[in-house]
Amino acid sequence: MRLATKDEHCSGCRVCEMVCSLENFGENNPKFGLMKIIGHFPAPGRYEVRVCDECGACRDVCPVEAIYEVNGHLEVDEDLCTGCLACVEACPAGVMTTHRKWPSPKKCVQCGACAQYCPTGAIYDADKYTPEQAWRITRNARTQSADAGGDR
Repeated sequence: MRLATKDEHCSGCRVCEMVCSLENFGENNPKFGLMKIIGHFPAPGRYEVRVCDECGACRDVCPVEAIYEVNGHLEVDEDLCTGCLACVEACPAGVMTTHRKWPSPKKCVQCGACAQYCPTGAIYDADKYTPEQAWRITRNARTQSADAGGDR
């Protein structure tokens, strides 16, 4: 899976952050979402979606090599991490995330939950869909679900 975004489709609902938090941490806390939704105000309704693109900048600056590839994506090894936060500073997308509850920084593991539940197609799997297909596929899936009486 390779996550991609189409900012003009983002409504700012933050469903992606909530789903990410639930999927990866079992908590209903959008602050734990491993992507960022940035509102550009005062322009109403303009949002920027930032997800990890696996560029490797975090891995390249880690002094103890605690970030390495696992199943096609980069992960932080909590046992090796010293907490220096060099990876957080180096992340060009600003999506290497820290929280006082966590022993080390976290990053997206490309699970795809955000893309699966994004109601507008602003986040999608670029290995499966083109940017033009993302919105239509999301909309069609929601329409079919609604026509069938919703998720049960």
